Amino acid sequence: MKFVDEVKIRVEAGRGGDGCLSFRREKYVPKGGPDGGDGGRGGSIFIVGHAAMNTLLDYRYRRLHRAKKGQQGMGSECTGKSGEDLYLQVPVGTKVFDAETDECIGDITKQDQKLLVAQGGEHGVGNVRFKSSTNRAPRETTVGKPGEKRELRFELQVLADVGLLGYPNAGKSTLISSISAAKPKIADYPFTTLYPNLGMVKGEYGQSFCVADIPGLIEGAAEGAGLGTRFLKHLSRTRLILHIIDIMPVDESDPATAAVILADELKRYSEDLYSKPRWLVLNKIDLLPADEREQFTQDLVKQLNWTGPVFAISALAKIGLEPLIKAISKDFMGEE
Repeated sequence: MKFVDEVKIRVEAGRGGDGCLSFRREKYVPKGGPDGGDGGRGGSIFIVGHAAMNTLLDYRYRRLHRAKKGQQGMGSECTGKSGEDLYLQVPVGTKVFDAETDECIGDITKQDQKLLVAQGGEHGVGNVRFKSSTNRAPRETTVGKPGEKRELRFELQVLADVGLLGYPNAGKSTLISSISAAKPKIADYPFTTLYPNLGMVKGEYGQSFCVADIPGLIEGAAEGAGLGTRFLKHLSRTRLILHIIDIMPVDESDPATAAVILADELKRYSEDLYSKPRWLVLNKIDLLPADEREQFTQDLVKQLNWTGPVFAISALAKIGLEPLIKAISKDFMGEE
């Protein structure tokens, strides 16, 4: 399935039905009074959260969505049938914007959460409504009002507790596959991950948390290099960011320099995202002799002047994963 996280659509609520102009016509009832009924209201359009969805792909190919219009009123004071409301399902985590003003209309964060985005038109009234002691045979009616029409933009931001940030081939996909049942594509070339992957991790205390793996960033991402910052928005809802550093890059670049560059790209993209809790995770520690790992870690942390939590792991060999999971469970999942 193709991953689509942003689309524009047009919604048109239903028009209200017109009121009816009618008079009673019955045998042996001369001069029957007015009996024109009201029209039905127009159908409204709602956005509804659906936890089983993970892409906005359906809306990429169908941009116009119309609700049913209300039925016209009828004689014998019969009200026209109201137009059916239209419910558009979106993945949980979808923000809804007015495409013309860029105003955020709502944020769908729960299963079955509903958001009204286009109100159906008011119904017209029939001539029976205008009957009075001085107006026994009214011929007035009103027509139904048109429904709201709007241009909308959907923006999906995945709901995850922990986000993985790092260069391409830093081992993010390997990590999420090692600590959860997620099976992202893993290969020995850059940009293997082309869209966010989610994995549920069972915490140390039996409490699960969700991890999001986004495509890797490179220097110049803020200006659109590589996959740019398109997917960084998926980290905006996370409570913790794990900054994954490849300690033995294949291009023999300096891990400390790479860490600084990536942190700078994050800050240029969003100060709010940069200020989130961020832990340093040094990956591929298995490539070093066991007796050199601690000293290497200390030297790298010193180069970075890093004062936050640091974890040395091997996602592939599954070294150091338990302490990392335990720390996340304790500090961010409400465990003491």
